[in-house]
Amino acid sequence: MGGSEAPTILSEGNHFYPAGGPKQVTKRISDGGSSYGGPNRWNWKSVGDVFLGGSYFLQSGATSAASPLYAKAFSFTARPGSLVPQMTSGAGPLVCGSGRHC
Repeated sequence: MGGSEAPTILSEGNHFYPAGGPKQVTKRISDGGSSYGGPNRWNWKSVGDVFLGGSYFLQSGATSAASPLYAKAFSFTARPGSLVPQMTSGAGPLVCGSGRHC
């Protein structure tokens, strides 16, 4: 994700648990171009996320609640990250067999 027009990266309702220890869940890479501005011009915001095991998110840019992030008509309300375990408790591979419904 990204771009040159100060895009907004919005993480909303996620549940982060890093493998291998503490980890930043945002990765910012600059291409080094003089007109690009890099990820320092991007808006990084986390709303309702859950961070476990030392995971963390560095907010920056226009992160205040008053910032125009997305047009409401093109947005939806995410569930809080604390509900991820409950919502995914039945997730996993299907148990299928010959002559049976999956």
